[in-house]
Amino acid sequence: MSKVVGIIAEYNPFHNGHSYHIQNTKAQTGADFVVAVMTGNFTQRGNTSVVNKWEKTKMALNGGVDLVIELPTIYSISSAENFANGAVKILNTLGIVDAISFGMEANDISTLNNIANVLNSEPPEYKTLLEHELGKGNSFPKARDNALMMYLNDIKRYANVLKGSNNILAIEYLKALKKQKSNLVPVGIKREKVYYNSTKIIDEYASSTGIRNLLLHNQIEEVRRVVPAKVFSMLLENIRQGTYVLDLTAYNYEIIYKLRSMSVKEIANLPDVSEGLENLIKEVSNKTNNLIELINGIKSKRYTQTRIQRILLYALLGITKKDMEVSKKMVPYIRVLGCSENGKMLLSQISPKAKVITSFKKFESANRNRRIAKFLEIDKRATDIYTLGYKKNSKAGLDYTKGLILQ
Repeated sequence: MSKVVGIIAEYNPFHNGHSYHIQNTKAQTGADFVVAVMTGNFTQRGNTSVVNKWEKTKMALNGGVDLVIELPTIYSISSAENFANGAVKILNTLGIVDAISFGMEANDISTLNNIANVLNSEPPEYKTLLEHELGKGNSFPKARDNALMMYLNDIKRYANVLKGSNNILAIEYLKALKKQKSNLVPVGIKREKVYYNSTKIIDEYASSTGIRNLLLHNQIEEVRRVVPAKVFSMLLENIRQGTYVLDLTAYNYEIIYKLRSMSVKEIANLPDVSEGLENLIKEVSNKTNNLIELINGIKSKRYTQTRIQRILLYALLGITKKDMEVSKKMVPYIRVLGCSENGKMLLSQISPKAKVITSFKKFESANRNRRIAKFLEIDKRATDIYTLGYKKNSKAGLDYTKGLILQ
């Protein structure tokens, strides 16, 4: 019987580290197939994908993935918790996945699992510590780190674990598995040489952050060293065509216009906005037409830049607190973006209970579920807004005109 492993990824862009992860995942699990649940045009840190979701799909398939499924936009740009929950729900719903593999900076998965147990069960003592740390004005991530360190009371083992971006997401995946009582077997692959936010190049490895930084500074030849040859060719072609978006500043005026046209009450209804933050957002957006100035004017010790950028995306895409709450309660649809020749076999094996989309237009026309219709509309809007950031060839309606990627 075939073995299938799931990976949750952004591939922004796909690089040699991702190839390493896929190869090691197959070696450790003996998997015959790899399914990737991948973010679309916008990412979990409130930023843009360098290239659109179909180009990322081609990169993933070239890199050894057999089936690429889009993580709906509302989950893609959520907090780490909802991001992980949405993606794990998809892997569970497929009914064909045996294990989930993720990168980690930690040396062993048990350390991360112990933290996930605390966060899942939330013992009273831990909750008291967390409330105390939040009361000091710390951001939620910082307050949680401090509370966990005090509760676990083993600095030697747990120090710096929550400073690793991959560790943080890995813990959320483990927590989601527990919450959903999933049978997926977790597999941790140690991240080597270059960590998530590093801008260094070591041998043939660089992080996605580092690669985007190279592209931002037009150091194209440096990118050649750290991505597969086909990915490099695709990046060059997208740059030549003008169909790429380096970061959120591509929507400078769209975001500020949106905030200026919203009432304070409407801003207060955006996810992650609390404690009167809506007043500051409105005030700063009325004083500047520069996105960097806007973010710097809003962020603080309590509200991180990542959180602010996600809020700006919620405003741009018309996502409300109610939408976010609904996303937490529903099972996401399965939007297939592409598959390999081997991956075609997996399509026929997906659970009949899953709502599978291979043609956006056909599914949208037949769908009668209002919740699903709302999130499909957000996905469609995200694509149409994303292409506004192109230098050239900016077209709307790509969700209707782009077909399944077959490789």
